[in-house]
Amino acid sequence: MTTLSEIENSAMLLPEDERAQLASKLLCSLPSVLHDEDEGIAEAERRDAELDRDPSRGMGMAEFKAAFEK
Repeated sequence: MTTLSEIENSAMLLPEDERAQLASKLLCSLPSVLHDEDEGIAEAERRDAELDRDPSRGMGMAEFKAAFEK
Protein backbone atom coordinates (compact mmCIF):
# COMPACT_ATOMS: atom_id res chain seq x y z
CA MET A 1 0.00 0.00 0.00
CA THR A 2 1.25 3.49 -0.87
CA THR A 3 1.97 5.76 2.07
CA LEU A 4 1.01 9.40 2.36
CA SER A 5 4.69 10.34 2.26
CA GLU A 6 5.15 8.48 -1.04
CA ILE A 7 2.10 10.15 -2.55
CA GLU A 8 3.31 13.57 -1.40
CA ASN A 9 6.77 12.99 -2.86
CA SER A 10 5.29 11.87 -6.18
CA ALA A 11 2.92 14.84 -6.27
CA MET A 12 5.79 17.26 -5.70
CA LEU A 13 7.47 15.93 -8.86
CA LEU A 14 4.47 16.95 -10.99
CA PRO A 15 4.62 20.13 -13.07
CA GLU A 16 3.08 23.17 -11.37
CA ASP A 17 -0.15 23.12 -13.41
CA GLU A 18 -0.75 19.45 -12.63
CA ARG A 19 -0.06 20.03 -8.91
CA ALA A 20 -2.59 22.87 -8.99
CA GLN A 21 -5.19 20.60 -10.61
CA LEU A 22 -4.53 17.90 -8.04
CA ALA A 23 -4.74 20.37 -5.16
CA SER A 24 -8.05 21.69 -6.50
CA LYS A 25 -9.50 18.19 -6.77
CA LEU A 26 -8.36 17.31 -3.26
CA LEU A 27 -9.79 20.51 -1.76
CA CYS A 28 -13.10 20.03 -3.55
CA SER A 29 -13.32 16.51 -2.13
CA LEU A 30 -13.34 17.82 1.46
CA PRO A 31 -16.45 18.90 3.34
CA SER A 32 -16.85 22.59 3.99
CA VAL A 33 -15.52 23.21 7.50
CA LEU A 34 -16.12 26.94 7.64
CA HIS A 35 -19.79 26.81 6.74
CA ASP A 36 -22.02 29.24 8.62
CA GLU A 37 -25.63 28.23 9.16
CA ASP A 38 -26.69 31.71 8.04
CA GLU A 39 -23.89 32.16 5.46
CA GLY A 40 -22.26 34.91 7.53
CA ILE A 41 -25.34 37.10 7.93
CA ALA A 42 -24.98 37.24 11.73
CA GLU A 43 -21.37 38.43 11.44
CA ALA A 44 -22.31 41.06 8.85
CA GLU A 45 -25.12 42.34 11.08
CA ARG A 46 -22.78 42.44 14.09
CA ARG A 47 -20.21 44.47 12.14
CA ASP A 48 -22.90 46.81 10.81
CA ALA A 49 -24.19 47.48 14.33
CA GLU A 50 -20.62 48.05 15.52
CA LEU A 51 -20.09 50.68 12.81
CA ASP A 52 -23.41 52.33 13.71
CA ARG A 53 -22.24 52.63 17.34
CA ASP A 54 -18.74 53.86 16.45
CA PRO A 55 -18.17 54.95 12.83
CA SER A 56 -14.49 55.65 13.59
CA ARG A 57 -13.89 51.88 13.67
CA GLY A 58 -14.46 51.68 9.92
CA MET A 59 -11.91 52.40 7.20
CA GLY A 60 -12.05 53.90 3.76
CA MET A 61 -10.97 52.17 0.57
CA ALA A 62 -7.53 53.85 0.63
CA GLU A 63 -6.90 52.60 4.18
CA PHE A 64 -8.12 49.12 3.23
CA LYS A 65 -5.78 48.92 0.22
CA ALA A 66 -2.85 50.29 2.25
CA ALA A 67 -3.37 47.60 4.88
CA PHE A 68 -2.77 44.88 2.27
CA GLU A 69 0.18 46.55 0.56
CA LYS A 70 2.45 46.16 3.59
